[in-house]
Amino acid sequence: MSEAPLLTEMGDVVWTPSRETVEGSELMRFVRKVGAGSLAGLHTRAGRDPGWFWGAVMDDLGLKWRVPYSRVLDDGLGMAEAKWCVGGRMNVVDNLLVRQKGTEVDGRAAVVWEGEDGRMREMTYAELRGEVGRAAAGLRRLGVGKGDVVGVFMPMVPEIVVGMLAVIAVGGIFLPLFSGFGPEALATRLADGGAKALLTAEGCTRRGKWVAMKPIADEAVSRVASVRTVVALGGKGTARSDGVVEVGWEALTGGGGNESVEDTSAEDVMMLIHTSGTTGKPKGAVHTHCGFPVKAAADMAHGFDVRAGDRVFWVTDMGWMMGPWLVFGTLLLGATMVLYDGAVDHPGAGRLWELAERHGVTTLGVSPTLVRAMMRHGVPEGLNLETVRNFGSTGEPWNPGPWRWLFEEVGRSVKPIINYSGGTEISGGILCGNVCSPLKPCGFDGPMPGMVAEVWDDAGKSVVGKVGELVIRAPWIGMTRGFWNDRERYLETYFSGSREVWVHGDFATVDADGQWWILGRSDDTLKIAGKRLGPAEVESLLVGQQGVVEAVAIGVPDEVKGEALVCFCVLRPGLVGDDGLRAALLAGLVRELGKPLAPKELKFVPELPRTRNGKIMRRVVKAAYLGREVGDVSGLENPGALEGIRGVTKEE
Repeated sequence: MSEAPLLTEMGDVVWTPSRETVEGSELMRFVRKVGAGSLAGLHTRAGRDPGWFWGAVMDDLGLKWRVPYSRVLDDGLGMAEAKWCVGGRMNVVDNLLVRQKGTEVDGRAAVVWEGEDGRMREMTYAELRGEVGRAAAGLRRLGVGKGDVVGVFMPMVPEIVVGMLAVIAVGGIFLPLFSGFGPEALATRLADGGAKALLTAEGCTRRGKWVAMKPIADEAVSRVASVRTVVALGGKGTARSDGVVEVGWEALTGGGGNESVEDTSAEDVMMLIHTSGTTGKPKGAVHTHCGFPVKAAADMAHGFDVRAGDRVFWVTDMGWMMGPWLVFGTLLLGATMVLYDGAVDHPGAGRLWELAERHGVTTLGVSPTLVRAMMRHGVPEGLNLETVRNFGSTGEPWNPGPWRWLFEEVGRSVKPIINYSGGTEISGGILCGNVCSPLKPCGFDGPMPGMVAEVWDDAGKSVVGKVGELVIRAPWIGMTRGFWNDRERYLETYFSGSREVWVHGDFATVDADGQWWILGRSDDTLKIAGKRLGPAEVESLLVGQQGVVEAVAIGVPDEVKGEALVCFCVLRPGLVGDDGLRAALLAGLVRELGKPLAPKELKFVPELPRTRNGKIMRRVVKAAYLGREVGDVSGLENPGALEGIRGVTKEE
């Protein structure tokens, strides 16, 4: 493995928490409560005894059990076969909503919503519980019950929260679907889950224009024989010739209801969520009542210092794991989720910041891609983010320029950026920052409490100062229980080397001070003339130089080097990419990387293909550049971006 100088020498610590911040944090409160002595002590004890740690987390969350578990963790058959909360019975909706009845939390806002057109709504915990009870009763009348998979294809409105929780309340399995999907992507996931019903909406507004969703849903349902019921928000329900029962949202919730919640095992499946399908069939990650929600709430508290009464706004869609993460985490902690349905730069570039200010957001979650887009417009005059205590960031590795802009210009160098990296299969983060530890640009403090992670070299040894595979050596409560109907693919994906070590597929590095960096997917990593190079290293050298606002680096076959470097750059508006600019950028890369790693090509493109959560899909870029089949691109927000890349060249 190579050294990682470009990222491990990003600079010195730029933010250090005050003693008051550390002592008043949720993380240190937890450390004191469990008697760990220090954050390092907590990591050590959690590594030795994961069952102890996650039992302490559930006790701290005050979870209510219909039947208490006899054992937190049974890993007698190995990490890959770990069983949690053995014998316990609990429906997570009891803990999200029912246990709040009659408490001070009941009158607090559970959901704060704003639409692109300026409409706003709030829903208290009591109101949300009532709506969920009515929707659950409606689902039961429609024949939806325990074990049934229900797809949810809706915009980010309060009803999407009601719908997902109602599905879980009746013992069903919530299947979140990205609101921008086309019919084929919807049908693929509905069919994979064997979905019995679909909750959808007539449409939504994007950049002031109506976007119809119901026709897409109808076409998808026509291809999936298992779907027999459709509920449409904004619709009245129509007679159908295909035998599918269709009702409007008002009919679902208008028949009365109660707050009864189905009795379920803590390990019953409550959510099936698919990972990106850009390299083949989407993988359906299976999550249980005691898994994903507990991990989400722990990460939210320990990483982002969220406590009861706080307001969390994350720019997301419910089809991305950060959507359910936002719902489960805030409700288990007695906090408030802030939802926005629309474009965050419409009608003006300052809409994102205005939302945070208007709704008193305390944690604001963004992606590096979003920040790069906001940079073009600068910091709005009179910006007031007084309530925001920290920024959250996930989706992809940072480049230093955008990170510093958010930290210094928007956050005035006093609000930390809490980097967060994990995945759908993790239920949250493997690595994360926190408000108790010093911060370096683009870095992570290290593994989340409860995550026993290391960077391994090719020989399976833990390394510092070198690029290696990110691995997890002990089970955690949020780990997916497998891929839906595909156990072998799950084992092959994460446990192909050993049933005792989870290999996540990311390359990472740790510096001498203990700061971590994610360098990108390990199968994206380049090996040029025998030297391993993370694409994020190259991209960080390009972004911010000579007007480059976004960049992606890929490796392509080369007869001499084995693999050659090709770079794509997006320039700031009004800047023309000519030969002189290209030469200047190439010279800068050669100066920093050395001649052997000089790019074969550097191209200017109007945009790069990205998912809704901001990930640039390097493998899709590579396939398009080489003229290969790009696979399923339904998860891309802007698939048209591939046309410019396809026009560059073909594989020889």
